[in-house]
Amino acid sequence: MGNKIQYKTDEQIIKMRTAGLVVAQIHAALRAAARPGVTTADMDQVALEVLNKNGARSNFYGYYDYPGQICTSVNEEIVHGIPGPRVLEPGDLVSFDCGAVVDGWHADACISVVIPGGDPKVTEARQTLSDITRESMWVGIAAMATGKRVGDIGDAIDEYVETLDDSVRPDIVLDYTGHGIGDAMHQEPEVLNYSIDARTPKLKPGMVLCIEPMLTAGVQDNHTLADEWTVVTDDGADACHWEHMVALHQGGIWVLTEPDGGASELARFGITVAPLS
Repeated sequence: MGNKIQYKTDEQIIKMRTAGLVVAQIHAALRAAARPGVTTADMDQVALEVLNKNGARSNFYGYYDYPGQICTSVNEEIVHGIPGPRVLEPGDLVSFDCGAVVDGWHADACISVVIPGGDPKVTEARQTLSDITRESMWVGIAAMATGKRVGDIGDAIDEYVETLDDSVRPDIVLDYTGHGIGDAMHQEPEVLNYSIDARTPKLKPGMVLCIEPMLTAGVQDNHTLADEWTVVTDDGADACHWEHMVALHQGGIWVLTEPDGGASELARFGITVAPLS
């Protein structure tokens, strides 16, 4: 990332929405295909088919020589899991981090899915972790709509997690954060998922940010495997990752990787989305 924030015009945001909807299509296809017995390489192929159908390309493939179209992170894998021969098992918690480029404009978002079946207690715990991570993302998105500075997003996520009961409260991963996005996948500003005592950039129209909390069921300490990509928890505890790409413009907020623009989820916070056309 550079040191300058790229502010987008309304026309550029609309182009990013096109890329964002391709990512939403990928996520829908992955949800439909995710089941016991398929490999993470199979899921990568599903994503590639959607990209090809839309005349888009993955912004992950070849990025610092990354070998996959998407990232598939399973259970204790936090982020950047490489698709391959791993077979999905009943009860697995899988994060599908996906990106697309259309006409030079990038999109990036992540969903997490619990594969049906398996030990009910394990499945329930993993679904709870996914639900909490997803909600923390929406809390952060709502803060982007109502806040004054980028740091308000991390403050809101941190505060939400801290209010949870000890029995389910996850740890926030500190080493990996959200980011700006536009004609490159990773741009300024850095979007933290936790509070810091520092002055952060003002939230302004034209900003497009990826808000992507990563939470762990155990301690957030982590390391990268020998493949130089896959990040796993040190204690082997489960991890989860959700992400949306969100735009601010003069009229308001618009979630570019959500088919309804974020309308249904943000309504819970009293926020009305503002699509551009």
